[in-house]
Amino acid sequence: MAYSAGFTPHPKVSYANAAPTGTGSEAEYLEIALVQQRDPEQLRALLDSCMPDGLDIVDAVEAQGSDFSDRLQASVWELRLDGVTPQEAQKAADAFLAAEAVEVQRQTKKGIRSFDARAAVRSLTVTGQHAEADAATSTDRPGKGACAILRLVVRHVTPAVRPDDVLSGLRATADLAPPTPAAVIRLAQGPLDEESGTVTDPFAPDRDALPEPIGSGISSVATVPGGAA
Repeated sequence: MAYSAGFTPHPKVSYANAAPTGTGSEAEYLEIALVQQRDPEQLRALLDSCMPDGLDIVDAVEAQGSDFSDRLQASVWELRLDGVTPQEAQKAADAFLAAEAVEVQRQTKKGIRSFDARAAVRSLTVTGQHAEADAATSTDRPGKGACAILRLVVRHVTPAVRPDDVLSGLRATADLAPPTPAAVIRLAQGPLDEESGTVTDPFAPDRDALPEPIGSGISSVATVPGGAA
């Protein structure tokens, strides 16, 4: 691994658009600078062997450009709302999507900040299930009753719109207030195909590019908390 120069060298590791605290994720990325070119799969295996249980490195590629963070244009989020019926969630989603703007507030280091949560949401769909099926494997979620599942595609904008901001928007537009905190997980992040509304693979340009001459390189690594789902 490459280190910075100076009296206090630091590893050259850059985290790209990390998930908010308290959320699960299956799509986190980081860039690691190396002092020499290495096989990406060997690097992935070595790093993965050092990870704690539940944190898995699933893919690595050699970066072919310096714009990786710019490729992360949107995220796909899944929100589980125990105690909320799919019908209630759909009504709230319809109201949210129909609004031209949905102003929400968030506490920041500089105080309360207001911003539009609606503009960043590319799509919002609702499905449902009964929670009994999950009761045997979950001790901190309700074991019975309704459960609405929200699937969001959210653009990465400034200020960032997080899943909890969308929940605040659903509360503001339709008075939707889940009885328990939502279980949130990021399923993907990457380039946004505006025509289809899908989030695509951010590693694709690196895989498609011709290899650079042998020398120092940067590897982009994807990590997944295995127990987050």
